[in-house]
Amino acid sequence: MKGRFYVIGVGPGDPELMTLKAVRVLKKSPVWLAPAAHKNGNSTALTIASGVINGEQKEVLTHHFPMKKVHAGKPADPEVEQAWREAAAIIAGHLEKGRDVAFPTLGDPAIYSTGFYIFETLMEMVKDMQVEIIPGVSAIGATSAAANMPLCLGNERMVVIPATFEDEKLKDILDTFDCIVLMKVHRVMEKLVAILEELDLLGNAVVVERTSLDNQRIRRDLKAAAKDELHYFSTMIVRKT
Repeated sequence: MKGRFYVIGVGPGDPELMTLKAVRVLKKSPVWLAPAAHKNGNSTALTIASGVINGEQKEVLTHHFPMKKVHAGKPADPEVEQAWREAAAIIAGHLEKGRDVAFPTLGDPAIYSTGFYIFETLMEMVKDMQVEIIPGVSAIGATSAAANMPLCLGNERMVVIPATFEDEKLKDILDTFDCIVLMKVHRVMEKLVAILEELDLLGNAVVVERTSLDNQRIRRDLKAAAKDELHYFSTMIVRKT
């Protein structure tokens, strides 16, 4: 009997935000394979999981996934696809031996997560694969909570996008929706500040760095924030009302 593959959302950073189900499944899974952003680097998802669960009795593996853009409907960079295949092959080997494998991933697996790419790649390798996706608290929800700012109320419309959208498309989105969540803002803050100022929305925005962690920072003065080197884990919410 083959093992089961679990893609597990471990939340945005605070181990206490892990769900009971995430903790239970990680405890019972003999193998963990965690994503790492840098070669020979630490895995943030693994650090979160280890804050609740002792992994000493587990076979804990980390795998490097290059931090390169992936565009929906288009082939991924060959280096990225190779990383997916390598990780899937490692997981497949354990599944064939009847061992469950847990893939802890930041936030919620449904939102910009490597977990689904691994799942899709693995589906091509393992017939009759058993898989379960376990949702987690997203950075989006945690940012909203940290800023005491709702995402949507009543009939409001919300959109979540990468902050690297082209300027004109971003302006159209800001004009169309009531609440706009911008991910990966750390490298484009100056551009975002200019657009928000042009649209008279600068006072409607907040940025949260390292949401839910002890060193979390809530930035309401976006002009000042744009002068700093923001952390990679920075999310912006713009509410028009």
